[in-house]
Amino acid sequence: MEEEFNAGRSRGSSKRTLQITPLDEEDQEEVQIDDSGDVDSYDDDDDEEEEDEDKEPVGLGVLEKPENSWSLLRELFPSKAGGTPAWLDPINLPTGRSCLCDICGEPLQFMLQVYAPLTEKDSTFHRTLFLFMCTSMTCLLKDQHEQWKRNQDKQSRSVKVFCCQLPRDNSFYSSEPPRNNGKDKPSSPGAVLCGWCGTWKGDKVCGGCRRVHYCSEKHQTVHWKSGHKQRCLPSSISQDASEPSNNKTLREVQEVASKSLWPEYEIAITDECEDKVSDDNGQVNSLISSSRVDESIEALIDSFEGGDDKKSWASFQERISRTPEQVLRYYRDAGAKPLWPTSSGQPSKADIPKCTYCGGRRAFEFQVLPQILYYFGVENDVHSLDWATIAVYTCESSCDGHVAYKEEFAWVQIASQSSTTQR
Repeated sequence: MEEEFNAGRSRGSSKRTLQITPLDEEDQEEVQIDDSGDVDSYDDDDDEEEEDEDKEPVGLGVLEKPENSWSLLRELFPSKAGGTPAWLDPINLPTGRSCLCDICGEPLQFMLQVYAPLTEKDSTFHRTLFLFMCTSMTCLLKDQHEQWKRNQDKQSRSVKVFCCQLPRDNSFYSSEPPRNNGKDKPSSPGAVLCGWCGTWKGDKVCGGCRRVHYCSEKHQTVHWKSGHKQRCLPSSISQDASEPSNNKTLREVQEVASKSLWPEYEIAITDECEDKVSDDNGQVNSLISSSRVDESIEALIDSFEGGDDKKSWASFQERISRTPEQVLRYYRDAGAKPLWPTSSGQPSKADIPKCTYCGGRRAFEFQVLPQILYYFGVENDVHSLDWATIAVYTCESSCDGHVAYKEEFAWVQIASQSSTTQR
């Protein structure tokens, strides 16, 4: 039955449900020092390389426009980028400062989510990881100093990751696999969301119309200035059709007033082919030309100051060039590590904090590449948001914790670490 469920969640032969996929690449080992002072690396054993033949390929995430208007609804357990999140637990969302950039205080913007169920535990039958970040490059540069702090409680981050997991039998979804025919429905409605961003829980309401909810005073203020002031009418008067509504049925998608959300895509997962070299005539599922992707990574080389960085970048670029349209690389295993673009700014084992909920080790799970910014329409200038890679680490045992959305850890490597890292 579990195989049937996974089959129901997969739509198309070119896509697959994420599995536990160890890294099968041959990166140079990084020598580091752990808490005990012993020399070590984030990868445990060199002899694991001998088992590469048995390892599954890295999962590559490429962006596609959704096939149908309902393809990215939460009851289909999508992997998606941009737009608004398809919350797995639609009721018990992150709240308070968890939703905010710790540096500027603005609500974080949704970047992507990855549906990554684990088969070894009943509690992880459904499992989704959500990545959010502040759109300010100034905050991201300050974030660079914060992530080096060994005490996670004292870190002020502009990039946050949440993990939500559910057993097969839960109050939100059917235990049967989705039919993927546009008729699937969740078992219960979700929380009322912010009428401006459509992302966070709308626990504040407009005092005038009493219809539109907000996640923060900042979003209420910006919505008021952007036009709600002219359309705000007492609740006794019928609502203007142009005004976003927070009243939802099980199948309705809440309209969002903000025009600054990143465009929405489906993330299709394909296997990395080691001997594949992409060219302009052989791209599949690419929304942008390889020449444009090349521009996004070539532009970073100018900021490299050392020979080690350039050597690492050459290896990184060669690997990425096999599928230049990839925006995400997924390989969850205790011995896995990211494909680092530069040699500087890599974390040691001690730099990755323990799980806040069980105290266990966190393991690398996936990384996000800067190519996604072109799909999002982010300008390529000195003040625009940019990074070399974002590596996400999650609880190795995927513990149940005591909250619906457990905060995990993201390590951001920007193009030049020389002026930002504090060791």
